[in-house]
Amino acid sequence: MLPVPLFQLQCGANSYDWGKIGKDSAAARFAAATEESGFSIQEDKPYAELWMGTHPSNPSKDISSGRTLLELVSENQALMGATISERYEKKLPFLFKVLSIQKALSIQAHPDKKLAERLRAEDPKNYPDDNHKPEMTIAITPFDGFCGFRPLAEIVSFLQEFPELRAVCGESNSDAFIAAVSGKESASDEATVAANKAALKNLFEGLMTASESDIKTHAASLASSAEANPDTFGGSQHGGAELSALITRLNSQFPNDIGLFCAFLLNYVKLQPGEAMFLQANVPHAYLSGDIIECMAASDNVVRAGFTPKFKDVKNLVQMLTYSYAPISEQKMKPEPFASGSNSSSDAPTSLLYNPPIDEFAVVRTQLAGGAMEEFAPLDGPSIIIVTQGSGTIAVGPKTQRLKAGLVYFVGATATLEMYASEDLIAFRAFCEVK
Repeated sequence: MLPVPLFQLQCGANSYDWGKIGKDSAAARFAAATEESGFSIQEDKPYAELWMGTHPSNPSKDISSGRTLLELVSENQALMGATISERYEKKLPFLFKVLSIQKALSIQAHPDKKLAERLRAEDPKNYPDDNHKPEMTIAITPFDGFCGFRPLAEIVSFLQEFPELRAVCGESNSDAFIAAVSGKESASDEATVAANKAALKNLFEGLMTASESDIKTHAASLASSAEANPDTFGGSQHGGAELSALITRLNSQFPNDIGLFCAFLLNYVKLQPGEAMFLQANVPHAYLSGDIIECMAASDNVVRAGFTPKFKDVKNLVQMLTYSYAPISEQKMKPEPFASGSNSSSDAPTSLLYNPPIDEFAVVRTQLAGGAMEEFAPLDGPSIIIVTQGSGTIAVGPKTQRLKAGLVYFVGATATLEMYASEDLIAFRAFCEVK
């Protein structure tokens, strides 16, 4: 007789320099919530990520048997569903994470599948995976970061406002960019968009290949200006106190770094709890602060170029980007009621679906008031659930388990699931099913 497909997982926390310290880190608190793990939070240690899935770098384990989730799903095809198991070679196609961000992560992009395969073949030390890594971010607490390139008119405005930015991008590159896009920033015909992207690539390449001495000199000038003139910094249209505070904060974390100048080319995004953005392959981004849920294709590939002491691959980053440009409103996702939830047709659905345009994953956010419950119809694939707030129970068939902040569960394919909140509860569920 097969076991009921509901397993509590023990998930590992990673310590990186950019993580929040001690119990300030949601990743650490959630890891410690599973008492069986024996995990103890050190108050002076940064905790950056909680990993949930089958990725070999930090695999989750079934707390009852001590076996890895990868072993369980590899040996029992029914847990994944036959189609998903075959398509993804008996591994979960997604990696689910909690990130707790105290200071900026690197300015980076993730390769598409074709580029990932080439990078791994050429440089397996820095690119250990051959898979692509599209990813989605959902805020648990207020979050800020960079995502994609700003609208072209904003970049033009900053080039005209900051001589330091012009200098590091190159005066000729800056002039050429302004001449190329002026009056055409909002054009939608294919030829003009392609020309705008080419001009943006040339500008970005100029910035990323600037000399270290130029970057240091002009970054120091930029940071001084931000501190001295916060209200007028960056101009009246796109600048002001918020931009000044951002530059000052980033410079305190990474003094005189090239990433300071990227702030004027990349969209600055702020997410409130429950808001989300999807990061397609070959899109530049950086997380700056906050606690988030992150879901991605099961890969650990990163091409970095700023705010990092790690390996920087400027050449590949410049070549791989799509150079799409759009306001941040177009980067944010628009969740919809989760049709498989029993409350989906109510005036106030309690489960919302964040469904990116890829096959490997989607995420559901469930928010139940104390005393409420929701039943979920079976999915044709596996899922992982983490509670970020509150308490209650989770049930599959005759098996009922407790819920509290930080506990993580695996739910097998085709299982009918019920969640009950004994107090106000928020949970996130990553899943994959055949589309």
